[in-house]
Amino acid sequence: MNELSNWYFGLAPSLQIFWGCALISSGVFAIQTILTLIGMDNTDMDVDADFDGDTMDTGGYMSLFSIRSLVNFFVGFGWAGISFYNIITAKILLFAVAIAFGLLFGYMYIFLRRKLMCLESNGAVDINDALGKEAEVYLRIPASNTGTGKVQISLGGSIHEMPAITEGSEIASGKRIKVTKVLDNKTLLVEEI
Repeated sequence: MNELSNWYFGLAPSLQIFWGCALISSGVFAIQTILTLIGMDNTDMDVDADFDGDTMDTGGYMSLFSIRSLVNFFVGFGWAGISFYNIITAKILLFAVAIAFGLLFGYMYIFLRRKLMCLESNGAVDINDALGKEAEVYLRIPASNTGTGKVQISLGGSIHEMPAITEGSEIASGKRIKVTKVLDNKTLLVEEI
């Protein structure tokens, strides 16, 4: 431990800043990643806090000033500063490049998070959306309400199997049908097309 502190305090002040940002933010990033992978990320936690005045986090998970985007900024800032320290001798230019990389890392996080949120969907389906839609019989539907068959119908962007009955003659598997009514919020009344 003594050797590590001697190494750190023996560095130039600007390099100490870069190493400090890189190591601390990389550690926080690793912890966030592990918590996300095991399902304990901050989106599931409730925080009871009372702030007087405005906070910088104005846009939820996609805010420019969220904790995760700031961690990504400091990861990019710290490691870019370390990487370019011996290449760029002008300290102002070095800090400008490190800040640019930090902003790029923060923006990449926000951009990727937005793209991933587009993939998220709500698994809840409103069965009433089936009314008037066409579907395919999966399991034959017996004639005149004498039994229940099954249909495969597209609702909410995915295929669902739903129980179905008909008031007409039997409808064989593979036939196309149209939903005429929704019964008891789970069964469809259908007719062959």
